[in-house]
Amino acid sequence: MTDTTLSDINAPSSHAEHPKLNEFQATSICANDILSSVLYVSGLVIPIAGVWAPAVLLFIGLVLLIYKGVYREVVEAMPVNGGSYNALLNGTTKNVAATAGVLTILSYVATAVISAKSGVDYLFTIVYEPLSHIIGFVSEKNLILLVTTLVLGFFALLVINGVKDSAKIAVTIFSFHIFTLSLFVILGIWYLVQNPSLNQWSFNVGQTQNLLDNLKNLTGGTHPLIALLFLAYSASLLGVSGFESSANFVEEQQKGVFKKTLRNMLIGVSFFNPLIAFLALNINKLGEIQANKDFLLSDEALTIGGQVFKYIMVINAFLVLCGAVLTAFVGITGLVKRMSLDECLPQFLNKENRQGSSPIIIVSFFLLCVSILLITQGDLSSLGGVYAIAFLSVMSMFGISNIILKNNRPELKRRYTFPIFLVVIAIFSTIIGAIGNVIAKDGKFGDFGNFIFFLAYFAPLYTFVMAYIYRDSLSRALLKITHGHTMALDIYEQITGSRYAIFIHHPRNLFEVLKYISHNEAGKNVILIHCNDSTRPNDWANLQNIVPAVQAAGVYSDLKLKLISLDQDFGPESVKYISQKYNLPTNRIFVGSVKEHHEFDYDDLGGVRIIL
Repeated sequence: MTDTTLSDINAPSSHAEHPKLNEFQATSICANDILSSVLYVSGLVIPIAGVWAPAVLLFIGLVLLIYKGVYREVVEAMPVNGGSYNALLNGTTKNVAATAGVLTILSYVATAVISAKSGVDYLFTIVYEPLSHIIGFVSEKNLILLVTTLVLGFFALLVINGVKDSAKIAVTIFSFHIFTLSLFVILGIWYLVQNPSLNQWSFNVGQTQNLLDNLKNLTGGTHPLIALLFLAYSASLLGVSGFESSANFVEEQQKGVFKKTLRNMLIGVSFFNPLIAFLALNINKLGEIQANKDFLLSDEALTIGGQVFKYIMVINAFLVLCGAVLTAFVGITGLVKRMSLDECLPQFLNKENRQGSSPIIIVSFFLLCVSILLITQGDLSSLGGVYAIAFLSVMSMFGISNIILKNNRPELKRRYTFPIFLVVIAIFSTIIGAIGNVIAKDGKFGDFGNFIFFLAYFAPLYTFVMAYIYRDSLSRALLKITHGHTMALDIYEQITGSRYAIFIHHPRNLFEVLKYISHNEAGKNVILIHCNDSTRPNDWANLQNIVPAVQAAGVYSDLKLKLISLDQDFGPESVKYISQKYNLPTNRIFVGSVKEHHEFDYDDLGGVRIIL
């Protein structure tokens, strides 16, 4: 046990701070993800809901409005990258947080595959026919799967070589996307005004009645409209995929920008999705929409704007969807790195090449994407179902993390508070949507195909992550089985050799702290740091007596404790000092909470973990 002051270490040299993203730049990155869904969500929802599709998609905007408050409270209190994973890691146990991490990984897989496949579908509407005499020996479906695989491989190589999506590229793609969608709306309205006799709405009302009759026959129920709206609601939630993306790079945003990105995404989704579905139902018959659902907007663009506008729409679709693929590759790299640093995944995944990228992560992700593409044969409804189950589960867990933080971290310093009854409504709304995607596929009850595809990937990945988190218990069992064999002992010591630092002020927190480490971390070396805070009573003497007594009594005997004192108030400087002195990343430094009386915010501490 030692007494240390911050003067023992030289002040770090100053570095120019990396420019933070402004509102337009951050919104562009998020919107390229969430607004890319405009290109395929109408094609998924209209065949299920008919003329009810615009109303359902408008209702989704209300769900997002509620989730806007859920995300804002948590992320503004703890503005650290990681989304649901980070929120749960700071509010509950590691295995619960890891569950959110696994679901987010699956969400990224589905994002990449759906975006690549949809982009290729759009591209083939203008390139396949001219080239069919050259490549006619390969079916169009197989060729689309091949080109989709090549697109995924191309972006994997780009990221391996250090090429990442930049704010400038995102802004350019987003600007072109908004221009194209706005032009689509204007031309669509003009087309209907100029050709009122071609309006298909009345015809589609009759076709929607056929959908209701079919549902009534299939379910034997007397309320087919409720069943139709439920199925449509579940499918249409695919249109909000990407809403969580801003929370995954909040550290790169300027202060105050995060809440604006949520607002801007909400406006974009609530405006374009219902309006484009409404125009589609007025321009095309339901059967035509069903036939062209994978590239609906390019087909409609041809009708309302001619061949030139169709080319513009296809180029826009391919660009924005490829941008979403790139975002998925970059996003999965950051998430897996964070999970490996938190010892939820093996450290070797972080091995970097000369360009600073992580090829093992990227290649593994590419293989996952290709496998799910081939298993589903590129069927967007199956891919969309897997995606919806994964990201709706992630959003639900984020809502749950909000409640957990309210309950477990009531003293956490907050910039904004959202009513708990609205949080419960938000969680309920996404859980209902996830259930809909589990029990139905293509608008048909009793088809569990989406869930089977989802489970085939979730189960083994989740099992692997849990086995890695509890590898200390597994190695201890191996040690017993082998009766202390040298190799087993070496494995156990290597696994349990990790070190953590915990800022602790009062002895009453000691047992809770040790319990957390013992139950959540494989490493067993713990440094307990007491700050001689000038604003609070000093409990150093009590800690000096209690910590040796705890060790002597054999309480949590698997842990090796070291107690030190800092002659300094707790805050960013003391965290930085401990990180440098013991060569610890800040995510292995644990604290109680950041309270209202502190002059600093959570993000000033550099990403420490809250455990009390």
